[in-house]
Amino acid sequence: QVQLVESGGDSVQPGQSLRLSCVTSGFTLEDSAIGWFRQIPGKEREGVSCINGGGNLIYYADSVKGRFTISRDVGANTVYLQMDSLKPEDPAVYYCATDLFPFLQASVVAGIPPRDAGTWGQGTQVTVSS
Repeated sequence: QVQLVESGGDSVQPGQSLRLSCVTSGFTLEDSAIGWFRQIPGKEREGVSCINGGGNLIYYADSVKGRFTISRDVGANTVYLQMDSLKPEDPAVYYCATDLFPFLQASVVAGIPPRDAGTWGQGTQVTVSS
């Protein structure tokens, strides 16, 4: 059974950092692409970053480029999202998902809403406030 479980969300002040984790099961990271998304109430899910199965293709949304870093530990079946220099506009529920890489890339780079066909975690809340 394919599962993704996010953790690491917290309440921090602007400028601080958080690292989110996405623990996966039921598939291998080398064969699967993973994306990080975020959503605030009343808005579509926004693609934040994605990484392909080979680990050699990584994309970021313009809004997080230079501040967020996606990485993975294949042995631990875990994908991370390191979030530095958090801003007041970053708060959201953050989700990880697995889907075909072109669809994840389209969401992250072009802002196309993600497919329902992907498999999603339950989300983790990130709050940024002073």
